[in-house]
Amino acid sequence: MTSQSAMPLLELRDVSKRFVKRPDVVERQAGLMGANVREEVVRAVDGVNLAVRDGEVVGLVGESGCGKSTLGRIIAGILPQSGGKRLFRGADVDALRGAAARDAALTIQMIFQDPYASLNPRMRVAEIIGEAPRFHGLVRSSELSDYVDQVMLRVGLDPALKARYPHQFSGGQRQRVGIARALAVRPDFLVCDEAVAALDVSIQAQVLNLFIQLREELGLTYLFISHDLGVVEHVSDRVAIMYLGRIVETAPTEELFAHPNHPYTQALLREVPRLDARKRQFAPVKGEIPTPLDPPPGCHFHPRCPFAMERCRIEVPALLEVSPGHWSACHLNDSS
Repeated sequence: MTSQSAMPLLELRDVSKRFVKRPDVVERQAGLMGANVREEVVRAVDGVNLAVRDGEVVGLVGESGCGKSTLGRIIAGILPQSGGKRLFRGADVDALRGAAARDAALTIQMIFQDPYASLNPRMRVAEIIGEAPRFHGLVRSSELSDYVDQVMLRVGLDPALKARYPHQFSGGQRQRVGIARALAVRPDFLVCDEAVAALDVSIQAQVLNLFIQLREELGLTYLFISHDLGVVEHVSDRVAIMYLGRIVETAPTEELFAHPNHPYTQALLREVPRLDARKRQFAPVKGEIPTPLDPPPGCHFHPRCPFAMERCRIEVPALLEVSPGHWSACHLNDSS
C-alpha cells in the first residue's frame, strides 16, 4: 500500500480480530429445547493491511464501532489478533521470544481516551510513571526519582506534584501523566486512541501541540486514532479511513481532504464544519453503521452508499492505487 521502497516501521498484513460469545447456560438449555441458539461472532477487524513509516503520523478515522480502537490495541499488543501478522522493523512481533519480545512490547506504547480510567487511582504519579522503567531495568533505583522528574518536565508537568494521586489533577494534567507513563519506557511508536476526545477544546489544542513537540524532539511515530477529522487534519501526515473493520481509503492528508475518493470518505468530509461553507445544507451519512455481528456482504458500505450497484452487494472491493500514494477500495475505480 505504500509507494516507498524503504521498510516501514510497522506493517499489518491481513490482520483480523474476531470476538466470540458462546451460549451461556440458559441459552444452551434453550437450544436443547429446540431454540435456534448459536455462537455470536463480532468481526471487529476484517483483513486490514496498513504500513506506517518511521517518523510518520498516520490518522485512523471512522465512526464509533468501526474497529479502530480494537486495531490500535492489536498494534500495541494489548489484544492478540485472530489472523494476520504484525511486523515491526520487518520482524514478526508475535514470533519473538525472550528479550526481543520484551523490547518489541516496550517499543510500542498506547495512550488511552480516558486518562482517569487508565490510571491506577491508588498509585501516586511518581509510581505510575516510574513503575515500568524500574520493573524492566531501564533505570537504576537510585536514579528513578530524577528520571521521573525529567519525564514529567518533558510533558509539561511540575515534578513537585509527583506525590499526588490522579484525582488531584485536572483532565488535561491526567492525560499528560498518561503520556509521561508511555514515554517513560522510551518507545518509538505511540498509539493514541482518541487521546484528546475527553478534553475541553482549549486543552485539546495544548495536548495536540505537545504531541507535535514530542514528535520533533524524540523522533516518535504515531498512529492517531480519532473520529474528529479536524484534529486528524491538524496532526497527521497520512490518513486511513476505516469502516466496519476494513480500511476503505488511505492517502496523504492534503490529498485526502482535497480529493476524497471513497463515497464514505466523501460523506464524512461533508460533515466537517467549515467557515467558508455556512450556507451549505448539512447532509449526514445516510443510515446507521451496520452491526459487526452480521455485516453486509460485499462492500460493507453498500447499504448506505448512493452509488451502490449490484456488484457492491456481492464482491468485496480491493484497495487500488487511484493516484500516487492514494488508495481506495471502491468498485467505481475499476476500469472495467
